[in-house]
Amino acid sequence: MDFTLSAEIEGYRARYKAFVAEHLLPLESDPASFDDHENIRLDLLETMRGKAKAAGLWCPQMPKAIGGQGLPVVGMAACYEEMNYSIFGPVVFNCAAPDDGNMTVLNKVGTPAQKEKWLMPIVEGKVRSSIVMTEPAPGSGSDPTMTLTTATRAGDKWIIKGRKWFITGAGVASHFLLMAKTSDDPRKGLTGFLFHKDQPGWRIIRRIPIMGPEEHGGHCELEFDGLEIPDENRVMNVGDGLKFVQIRLGTARLTHCMRWLGLARRAMDIAADYVGTRMTHGGRLADKESVQWLLGDAAMQIEIGRMLVMRAAAKLDSGDFARKEVSMAKIVVADVLHHAVDTAVQLNGARGYSKDTPLEWMYRYARQARLVDGASEVHKMVLAKAFMKERQDFWNWK
Repeated sequence: MDFTLSAEIEGYRARYKAFVAEHLLPLESDPASFDDHENIRLDLLETMRGKAKAAGLWCPQMPKAIGGQGLPVVGMAACYEEMNYSIFGPVVFNCAAPDDGNMTVLNKVGTPAQKEKWLMPIVEGKVRSSIVMTEPAPGSGSDPTMTLTTATRAGDKWIIKGRKWFITGAGVASHFLLMAKTSDDPRKGLTGFLFHKDQPGWRIIRRIPIMGPEEHGGHCELEFDGLEIPDENRVMNVGDGLKFVQIRLGTARLTHCMRWLGLARRAMDIAADYVGTRMTHGGRLADKESVQWLLGDAAMQIEIGRMLVMRAAAKLDSGDFARKEVSMAKIVVADVLHHAVDTAVQLNGARGYSKDTPLEWMYRYARQARLVDGASEVHKMVLAKAFMKERQDFWNWK
């Protein structure tokens, strides 16, 4: 198998790497670059986004015809990894969750009118977006069929009632993608909708405090008490909610992995810089066998994660849903990120635990990786079911 990138993709990868090094890494050392929730300050973000657009690096996942760079999923994997070498990277290039996945699904399944009204403002960077799925118990979490929020048809409108929580980005979003229950059919009972933040009938109850740094807009709890959505803002057919979810989450789960690999590489570079110069007991830390074990294992795990991501990316590019491959990548790379950052903290000693480096930021951020877009245990269940169905065909060279 040849993992060599095409000349076009390699060119983009190199340009993202250079942009991050020149424009973004220097910002991280200045506390004034951060907002109150430990992400890049919004006015500074707009400045950096302007530079990214001018450099021809805006929205690589979107078609060129609508203002993107038209990269395949394999190209996204190579470039997203370079972007997230900086903790500020993905959002600067309009490749951060949840906008990234929302743009992808709207581009795939939206009507021409929906793309013009709901997709294009996100692609252009004029608005932010959010996807509204997760609910408090006993509602839906990893199992969307447990959705309790209802959409009841009333003529040419749908009336939404219910509650959602841990809705990423809701605090700054203008465009929302909503999943609601439209019938009791176990497979065709969910439907997707679009609504704008200024529509009445819903509210943000609270921004939920979390242990780690936050995406812009935080993780919010929402209440719907009669939100009216015109039928023209329904996504796909009535009852196609599960299909909508699979299309939305398949690539989105993998883009998380792409970004996390960039953070893992950054953590290991911080570790290598330190152990390569720190002297102790008559020599460099990097020359100690115990340190080499840690470095070698983390480097190997990152490479394993990269291979799994590229395998899944190639399958997606071929038109396959790549459910097994995406689940394997999600499980492994979530662990890889935590392992790499934990290793880097350990090798940096007290310095790694301090705020003198981005490592403690990464450490807190990394804990969510095994939870978001399906907990690791849920993805292992997916793999177990696939194995029991396919047995020896589970392993193939397709």
